Amino acid sequence: MIRKLQAVALDCADPVRLAEFYAELLGGHVVEDPTDPGWVEVRGFEGTPLACQRVDGYRAPAWPGQQRPQQMHLDFDVDDLDVEEKRALALGATLLERTDQSRPEANWRVYADPAGHPFCLCVH
Repeated sequence: MIRKLQAVALDCADPVRLAEFYAELLGGHVVEDPTDPGWVEVRGFEGTPLACQRVDGYRAPAWPGQQRPQQMHLDFDVDDLDVEEKRALALGATLLERTDQSRPEANWRVYADPAGHPFCLCVH
């Protein structure tokens, strides 16, 4: 029987840089594996730990196109989209879509992390 999700792993070229981004974004901390420099985890925040793993020849997803599909994306609950958007952009995220401006019912916005993975900030 599976008890719980242990981690979500993101492919990237620079696992330390990506882990630092998510640690700052989520209020967690970076945990490096001394036996495997290609695997870095983000822990210490509410939710499932994130792992960042080095992949040779990594190519970022092309959102919203499907030439290089996103395969998955992360959604994060926030209290204030504007405040958290400013913080995410200052940490190195890129705004991909202001869905709340194009669709009145939308309560999320779409970003890319420094490695190009799409993620959403969502008002719960």
